[in-house]
Amino acid sequence: MLPIIAALSADIDKVFKALAAPERRLLLDRLRADNGQTLSQLCLHLDMTRQAVTRHMILLEEAALVVAIWRGREKLHYLNPVPIHEIAERWIGKYERGRLRALAELKSKLEEDSDG
Repeated sequence: MLPIIAALSADIDKVFKALAAPERRLLLDRLRADNGQTLSQLCLHLDMTRQAVTRHMILLEEAALVVAIWRGREKLHYLNPVPIHEIAERWIGKYERGRLRALAELKSKLEEDSDG
């Protein structure tokens, strides 16, 4: 396998692994609703320990789904939607093109049948 392809596969594997856990998806949803939260803010109203949230956030950061920026002594977490967009482009986009092509062909066929 080419080195670049291997690196991309490894990154995508990390993204899928990160998205596999419902707790991590919940954290991403919380960031989507209110971006730029501290760990303490993310822990509010969650049924998880601070240590569990920390472990989940580390995996999300390693998958590049979350970017952390230090502001003084506060570490703010921001959602990075790029990896999810890349997944959508790579797999979901391909399925959409096929479906759209099928609908266009069906429309053409129906128009031909109604003309004749």
